[in-house]
Amino acid sequence: MVKNMKRADTVQKRNAGNTEGWAQSISNEDVLCLSVNDVLAKLNTSQSGLTSDQAEKRLQIYGYNEVAKKERRTAVIKFLLLFKNPLILILLLAGMISGLLGEIVNAIIIVIIVLMSVILNFLQESKAEKAADELKERVATTVTVVREGTQHEIKLSEVVPGDIVCLSAGDIVPADARLISSKDFFIDQSALTGESFPVEKTASPVSPQCVSTVTDWSNYLFMGTSVVSGSGMAVVVKTGSYTEYGKIVKRIVERRPETEFERGLKRFGYMIMEVTFLLVMFVFFINALYRRGVLESLLFAVALAVGLTPELLPVILSINLSKGALEMSKKGVIVKQLSSIQNFGNMDVLCTDKTGTLTENKVTLMLHVDMEGKDNDKVLLYSFLNSYYETGLKSPLDDAILEHKEVNVTGFQKIDEVPFDFTRRRVSVVTERERQRFFITKGAPEEIIKMCAYYESSGRILDITSEIQRKIEQKYYDLSAEGFRVLGICYKKVKEEKSVYSINDETDMVFLGFVAFMDPPKETAKESLQLLTKSGVELKVLTGDNEFVTRKVCEQLGFTIKGVVLGSDLGKINDDALARVVEQANIFARVTPAQKDRIINALKSNGHVVGFLGDGINDAPSMRVADVSISVDNAVDVAKESADIILLHKDLRVLEEGVLEGRKTFGNTMKYIMMGVSSNFGNMFSAAGASLFLPFLPMLPTQILLNNLLYDTSELAIPTDNVDPEYIEKPKRLDISYIRNFMIYFGPISSVFDFLTFFIMLYVFDAWNNAPLFQTAWFIESLCTQTLVIFTIRTRRSPFFKSKPSKALLISSLSVVAFAIVLPLTPIGDLFKFQDPSALFFVFLAVFVAAYLTMVETLKRAFYKRYAHRLEQITVPQKGPPYPTPTARLIQNMVGIISLHFENEVSTDLLLNDLREIAAYPIDSDQFVHGLHHLRRAGLVEIDWRKGTIRCQPALKDYVSRLPKREDWPRMADDWRRIASFIRTRYNEINSEYQKLVE
Repeated sequence: MVKNMKRADTVQKRNAGNTEGWAQSISNEDVLCLSVNDVLAKLNTSQSGLTSDQAEKRLQIYGYNEVAKKERRTAVIKFLLLFKNPLILILLLAGMISGLLGEIVNAIIIVIIVLMSVILNFLQESKAEKAADELKERVATTVTVVREGTQHEIKLSEVVPGDIVCLSAGDIVPADARLISSKDFFIDQSALTGESFPVEKTASPVSPQCVSTVTDWSNYLFMGTSVVSGSGMAVVVKTGSYTEYGKIVKRIVERRPETEFERGLKRFGYMIMEVTFLLVMFVFFINALYRRGVLESLLFAVALAVGLTPELLPVILSINLSKGALEMSKKGVIVKQLSSIQNFGNMDVLCTDKTGTLTENKVTLMLHVDMEGKDNDKVLLYSFLNSYYETGLKSPLDDAILEHKEVNVTGFQKIDEVPFDFTRRRVSVVTERERQRFFITKGAPEEIIKMCAYYESSGRILDITSEIQRKIEQKYYDLSAEGFRVLGICYKKVKEEKSVYSINDETDMVFLGFVAFMDPPKETAKESLQLLTKSGVELKVLTGDNEFVTRKVCEQLGFTIKGVVLGSDLGKINDDALARVVEQANIFARVTPAQKDRIINALKSNGHVVGFLGDGINDAPSMRVADVSISVDNAVDVAKESADIILLHKDLRVLEEGVLEGRKTFGNTMKYIMMGVSSNFGNMFSAAGASLFLPFLPMLPTQILLNNLLYDTSELAIPTDNVDPEYIEKPKRLDISYIRNFMIYFGPISSVFDFLTFFIMLYVFDAWNNAPLFQTAWFIESLCTQTLVIFTIRTRRSPFFKSKPSKALLISSLSVVAFAIVLPLTPIGDLFKFQDPSALFFVFLAVFVAAYLTMVETLKRAFYKRYAHRLEQITVPQKGPPYPTPTARLIQNMVGIISLHFENEVSTDLLLNDLREIAAYPIDSDQFVHGLHHLRRAGLVEIDWRKGTIRCQPALKDYVSRLPKREDWPRMADDWRRIASFIRTRYNEINSEYQKLVE
């Protein structure tokens, strides 16, 4: 198979100029906008299908219809690649040199530490190759195609562009295809586009304006989507990795970009490498050239390198992360990528899909109301009877009605049915109860309204006047604008009893009301979003669904909408403008997977740590781009495989618990880093400095290594430490300048007390000629100070004892200090050439330790006051004034025209015509209607859809009066002046009330 695929790829390149070789690259506009016959001609095929020779030739040109495969690495290669970490490399080099110089024990210790860390990571990390395999399993293995005029069952991998495929309910679409014929054909493409409802597909060409929005591709089928109902035939346009589905798979198996924490950790590693190299090389050359032998100087320099290197960082990280993963697993959260816990805690922006993550991904009947919008049980009963007795095409809306609640239909019996068709867009059933027949119709509201002569109100049947009709239409528009999918219900009592009824009987009906549907929010979503907001995490909704549905769901969740941006807007703005837009808006509707990636990358470029919560195929690429990816229990397989973290329960509240757990993990990691870079740097700097003027080494290499080992042992308990509640209130970040400043601030303090110790030992205890005494004293002093300083460094509280450490950390730290004091008195001390210091030394030691901790505590307040903001994940300031998206600009221009017109009422046709003449960009009818709905929802205008008029409301005047105070008014003012000039020219006058705004 692999050889054949390579052969096909080679042949494809060789045949690049072949007339059939460009079918995969046929433009979207041609596929969508041309007639069926023209598309077939473009693909050099016909409704009789390809011949066997054509199919074989195209298979050689295009290759097999298979999605991308990631080249698998062997387990050995994966294991070895984990050694690329700079800190690991420093340790291995130090261990190797130690081994060559005879320090076998030290070399073994280093190797064991490195192996422990690498093995833990190797065992815990997920296998990304599974993503592609899971995706392939979603696609059917065989498909029915028409070749040479007859139907054949072939392997899905053998489908080629130009093949005619036959599809029916339950089938998976085998490739991207243009529909050429259909009957009652509905496709569920929610996993790919994010739409809540199955969509109807027809063979008719679409307008060129629809090409930019995939949800408007009503004649196009996407690979991997499923047929809900009906049947159809389609011509294959693109196969394999050329399909939209294939492009997503290809993105998933590509190497994942570095996350924020990984980048920070790498920068930290490089910083340690630089400091270690400079200091060690300086000490080595000075000692080797002027004071001691090369071998002794090299051994001392290696010991300094080990002392400077926070070699336990990988182990501390692994223990920290494993502990966090264990805690999260108890709450129903599976962590697949250990490093993601840090990013989870540091996350300050969470981007989420809507369908299936914030919502249940299940169509639900939400309302059954009359024309006044009041709940009406008769509407529910009649809609239930219609769906219950319908035998033709049943949609998910029928299922939602039947599942809403149990309705007693005892006594009813079905007489006849007028099936659904896509011309009438309605279905009727005739039922009888107690010898009374009812003709009940359910369907598209605009069609239902046309067939009604009466309406029911409070049990009375009344004539529909033009005013009542406008009222019914207005309620329909209102429900639609609120994001509901709406059906109308009407009925009539049948006077003539007969066995067969037809569409001719669908007249003089009584309008009853509406049933409205929605994909409802998850029960726990509202509380979880509130908790995340409280924790400093901003939510942004990225969805392929329309803006009205998205807005309604967000309103139900109590989510404050700052701004709505459409996918069509994103294609018209550059990256600089997008950097501002992503900060201003928090709902992005009708967006494609590629646009989701662009939004996430813009947020990351602005300095945010970005998480993505998704559940569909179309979310998988974005999950790879984000710093941390999260999926839910009901997600498709590819989303679960792409995720770092999976929520096993539908309770989204564990999101906030996971974030806090991540912040605790990050906090304990930072404790080790800050403790290491300050005390390690200070002590090793002291050793380097002392070696320049002492006639002996300030500490033997073995003593330095023992000091480092004991110090590291005390730090192994850091992952168990408590974290202050105020520390986890806001997201943090691994900022290298913060760490460098911490090292510069606190490292010298350690060196000051080291040099005081040197002075006391040399001039009070006369250790000039007693190297073992000097080395013992400094060993004890340095170990005590650098071990005990953890109690002040571990918290921002002052004094430090207001924050309680964990018992494990307290015991390990005090035990190491006690061991260091007692060690010179034991036989083991003799092995390391220690000498028992006098009692007076311990008096000095107690004073030094107390003074050292006091000084650190004092300086800590000044440091945090100056640099604490470097650790906080703060809101990124906007780059320049707010940027108006094309949709926002359109709405503002509508406000301008309505306001500057001298009349209080404007017709919709006049407004649209004026907009098209004024605007420097194309405006389609859908955009215009959406803009009107937005103005009406804001209470700025009142719209009579029947008459086609727009009337200004008092709120409009207040809104316009506040415009000059807005930050983006200078940009808007140019549009207003152009509008004013246009209206003056065409109508000879403008509204004088706003004259000052345009002068």
